[in-house]
Amino acid sequence: MNEAKFKRVLLKLSGEALSGKDGRGINAEVLQNIVDEVAQVTAMGVEVAIVVGGGNIWRGLGGTKNGISRTTGDSMGMLATVINSLAISDALNADGVKARVMTAINMEPVAEFYAAPKARRELEKGEVVVFGGGIGNPYFSTDTTAALRAAEIGADVILMAKNIDGVYDSDPKVNPNAKRFDAITYGEILAKGLKVMDATAASLCRDNNIAIFVFDMLTKGNIKKAVMGENIGTYIRSEEK
Repeated sequence: MNEAKFKRVLLKLSGEALSGKDGRGINAEVLQNIVDEVAQVTAMGVEVAIVVGGGNIWRGLGGTKNGISRTTGDSMGMLATVINSLAISDALNADGVKARVMTAINMEPVAEFYAAPKARRELEKGEVVVFGGGIGNPYFSTDTTAALRAAEIGADVILMAKNIDGVYDSDPKVNPNAKRFDAITYGEILAKGLKVMDATAASLCRDNNIAIFVFDMLTKGNIKKAVMGENIGTYIRSEEK
């Protein structure tokens, strides 16, 4: 099997994963591994959009414990996602893969202001588009951003790259007997209260029939394997089939 299962994907990266074992900031080796794999995927003709979190730099909810308002804290978090987006885009361009950043908050000339039609055109031309700044409003996670952007650009799937290899019925770090699901529906996730993503993102994906594939991003080669449809994680879909 050496063909892509999907034509257009939205890759959701966690900010924390970008820091690798450092815990904070951007780990150069992790960043390069992501760039190498995205380059392999685009070479297969797959159109790639990216949403990245900002938890390696700032987490909005954490700031509220130190006297910072939720609105301000979330705004700081949105700016952190732009920093990560710029790093990914720059590294891709340096590696010969055309990429650009589009932000939900107007901050030209740092990055382009987001427009769905333009994003779709650039994807069709083979450019990687990195979406920064969340959805431009507080109280929404980057999971919700990924769900919204995937719907707007018509992505075939959201590839949710995490530091765990799928969806489990309980925390595998706490319960050694935790069971990993090969496939599960959004209804089951919401009913069981599984913390894969926030409820807003899950509902948005369910209502728009957007599938998600959850997999471990820290295992080298997994992004390409996910694009090829290999069974390395958990497939989330709207209905039982």
